[in-house]
Amino acid sequence: MIKTKNDFASWIVFESDDYIVINKPSDVSSLDERLGTNTSVLRLGKAYHDDLQLCHRLDKETSGTLVAAKHPAAYRHLAMAFEHREVVKRYHAVCKGVHDFQETLIELPLSATTKGLAQIDFQNGKESATLVTTLKAYRRHTLVECEPITGRLHQIRVHLAAKKAPLVADTQYGGSHLFLSELKKRFNMKKFEEEQPLMKRVALHAFGIQFLGMKGELVNVETPYPKDLQALITQLNKYDA
Repeated sequence: MIKTKNDFASWIVFESDDYIVINKPSDVSSLDERLGTNTSVLRLGKAYHDDLQLCHRLDKETSGTLVAAKHPAAYRHLAMAFEHREVVKRYHAVCKGVHDFQETLIELPLSATTKGLAQIDFQNGKESATLVTTLKAYRRHTLVECEPITGRLHQIRVHLAAKKAPLVADTQYGGSHLFLSELKKRFNMKKFEEEQPLMKRVALHAFGIQFLGMKGELVNVETPYPKDLQALITQLNKYDA
């Protein structure tokens, strides 16, 4: 597990007097977990800058753009921007099936279950909205961009699953792992080897964020795909195009 101050520095893609934006790896929690002693983004961030506070969170297995404030005033400024829905977050995901989303607005109320998952709940659920656009359609899969207007638990995953577009490897919400043998016609495994999925985690990456800084300047940051997602898309381009 990543344990040093220098590791956090290597994740930084943008830094100003007020904010730090990192490209979070998929195997690191945003905050300290309740059980165990796993190193978190917050713990590493405070080793880099004492007053650092995370302005939002990403699930442990979700990679990508995460913003931290360097002082309390910057934290309050961005918290208000989130509250007034003035922050634009963009996620990229690979989902099952071929879908033509053209800035499609998905509005389905969500609530949390006792098992730490989310569900569509028309009686007690909270307002939830996601804007979805197809970036590239393959023969059996689709690369999409999702803009969550609200910030509910597992919102993107549940909303896409409700549109029969579950994310690759999202077994909790109707998705399944994708294997190269499903894409490549002449696929041969070595004897006694077990085929591994192209991507072991949910195929979701926080691709970018946009907001106005404390001086009114536009902060618009994008983070590149991690190796596992890039490898998945490379295989789709090669064998599923």
